[in-house]
Amino acid sequence: MDKSKAVKTTLMQLFAEHGNQDIEGIDTTNACYGGTAAMLNSVAWLETAEADGRYAIVVAADIAVYEAGPARPTGGCGAVAVLLGPDAPIVFEQGTRTSHMADVYDFFKPHLDSEYPEVDGVLSQQVYTDALDNCYEGYRRKCAEKLGVAMSADVPAFLLFHCPYCKLVQKSVGRMLYNDFKASEPGDPRWADVEQFREMDAETALEDRDLEKAFIAISQDTGLFGEKTDPTLHCSRNLGNTYTASLWFCLVSAIAERTQEVVDKQLLCFSYGSGLAATMFSLHVVKPVDHIAEKLNLQQRLDERVAVSPTEYTQVLAVREQTYGACDFEVTSALSTLAPGTFYLVSVDEMGRRRYARVPGASAGRSAGVADAAARL
Repeated sequence: MDKSKAVKTTLMQLFAEHGNQDIEGIDTTNACYGGTAAMLNSVAWLETAEADGRYAIVVAADIAVYEAGPARPTGGCGAVAVLLGPDAPIVFEQGTRTSHMADVYDFFKPHLDSEYPEVDGVLSQQVYTDALDNCYEGYRRKCAEKLGVAMSADVPAFLLFHCPYCKLVQKSVGRMLYNDFKASEPGDPRWADVEQFREMDAETALEDRDLEKAFIAISQDTGLFGEKTDPTLHCSRNLGNTYTASLWFCLVSAIAERTQEVVDKQLLCFSYGSGLAATMFSLHVVKPVDHIAEKLNLQQRLDERVAVSPTEYTQVLAVREQTYGACDFEVTSALSTLAPGTFYLVSVDEMGRRRYARVPGASAGRSAGVADAAARL
């Protein structure tokens, strides 16, 4: 909420009771890419002498709300916290990471008195796809040059994407297959049914619906989407768009849904943030992740959510509109559905200083009503 004071400073309350205030790092913001930027910065920090044996923690968190209209049902909220350090069960592969950045107004928030974005939906889909094309081309090239590996969409065990909505991810898997097709030799029998698209110019190929449908069909018929990407969308289907946390919820889903299958496997990740910034990189699961899946306790957390009607949800957002950026008020939401240990907003004073309290009891996982309460606050 504050345009100067970082959320990181609020999180320092969690460490103050242990007397640990020698913690580097601060907020990183760029639409949905902020969590990935923080992740890559933390990995780089761990490789320096300044880390000095310490761990890093990345918290990717966001609330996605839209004004009344067709985009509102896609909104969601969530947070993923990741502990980084040596001898981890999941490692970042080096040398092939590729980024694509450009100056585009596809989704942006220029109005400081509102949390609702300005969105050009058609443009956003086009530049997301263009960023994917560029990142995948660079990633393929680096794999060939540095590792001697001919990379294609069927090589990694899992394909993870930033997910504004699941249909876009389905299109993206098909798009990767289109890029594989473009890199193949004419006459390759694998692409016999789509050979007519080979000479299509790049600009047309970004928008052509027949091309899009053809390669989505291949991803479905070959089982590529169902085996490599569908299991990673469990959180996205249940939570909606979580912005900076979206890609990392796909990792959470892969661990929770395919706990045994991900071990010794490569996970290819595509992160995108409007404006725009995008990066493709790969992870490798080098050790069992059963203990992570157990701590995530994902399905129980999802099952404990409290459902509300669209009418009540609209009323909650109306309250958010009235209090956004406001000062000198107290929060009146009921706390009965908050899990023990949950932090919640108590008040904002006349200067805009926010005061939090905590539900009594041991800190437990997110439980019933926490997502709803976050929307209320």
